[in-house]
Amino acid sequence: MEWLYSVFIEHSPIQAVIILSLIIAIGLGLAKIHLWGISLGVTFVFFTGILAGHIGLSINPDMLMYAESFGLVLFVYELGLQVGPGFLSSFRKGGVKLNMLGLSLILLGTAMAVLLSKIAGVPMDNMVGILCGATTNTPALGASQQALSQIGIPSNGAALGCAVTYPLGVVGVIIAILFMRKFFVKQENIEQENPDNDNQTFIATFTVQNPGIFDKNIKEIAQLCYPKFVISRLWRDNRVTIPTFDKVLKENDKVLVITTEKDVPALTILFGKLEKEDWNNNDIDWNAIDSQLISKHIIISRPEINGKKLGSLRLRNNYGINISRVLRSGVQLLATPELVLQFGDRLTVVGEKEAIEKVEKIVGNAVKTLKTPNLGAIFIGIV
Repeated sequence: MEWLYSVFIEHSPIQAVIILSLIIAIGLGLAKIHLWGISLGVTFVFFTGILAGHIGLSINPDMLMYAESFGLVLFVYELGLQVGPGFLSSFRKGGVKLNMLGLSLILLGTAMAVLLSKIAGVPMDNMVGILCGATTNTPALGASQQALSQIGIPSNGAALGCAVTYPLGVVGVIIAILFMRKFFVKQENIEQENPDNDNQTFIATFTVQNPGIFDKNIKEIAQLCYPKFVISRLWRDNRVTIPTFDKVLKENDKVLVITTEKDVPALTILFGKLEKEDWNNNDIDWNAIDSQLISKHIIISRPEINGKKLGSLRLRNNYGINISRVLRSGVQLLATPELVLQFGDRLTVVGEKEAIEKVEKIVGNAVKTLKTPNLGAIFIGIV
């Protein structure tokens, strides 16, 4: 039994690693549990740490300080990697307004914390922790502990206050959202305003019967219509081709169009007639339908492609292929020329085999590159 005592109780570097690893492993395991469709996710790691402290487990204070600092650095840096690529572009879609609302919430919470500290007589270090826990803001806790130490106030109270209020900060927000959704928001409004529905691509077939677009090329037609769309295939004289922007449409041409479902009525007016084929099933064998062409998924793994607009690569005109859809974080995006590509995007490419192989060399398509992190770049970024 002595070895158990030395492993779990006696302070040492190995004991610290074991305790922290167990807390993380148990927390991540509990994070997979869903109750009524709700999961607290990685927050369970925090709760497991609270439980470990409650039953008497502890680690060396110096090791604890190192784990807190390094864990916070990894958390903030990994969060930056996730949201960084789309951070600037988000300002174009109400980002400034949302940031101002967030800043107002922070200032309001800070004012309330100072006021309650004076009224209730709660020490400021505890109140700072309560504020960080109530807003589930772990980076703020790290910053507040550093600030308290610099002005000579013990920071243990901040960590305790955060630990006490963090569970309610998580569960309370979930309960509040469910309450508001139940009593203040109509279900039909949620369905109408769901942004995921707007991003989901929809595939439809149209027959060109509108005289207004006869003998016009695709680029001219695209400039006539507000809804965005991508023509993936063109049927003419029983032959399937990949249309380029200078391809002229003729009467009774049949086109396979990728768009969004809400834009189908407008495109029906544009092209003339909507066919009845349903191309939105996941089990369609595209390669069997087009004997001359193949469809393949290609992953962007070359860093120099990250941040470039799809149209700037000129893949359609240079290689005769077509990119119909882009899968990003589980969301299907319409492959318009203005779409800014990101590292790890999966492109659905249609064309001849030789042309697709050339496109693969341009964008990378190296899954191993995505799975193997660039450790040098990671540690430089942490610095």
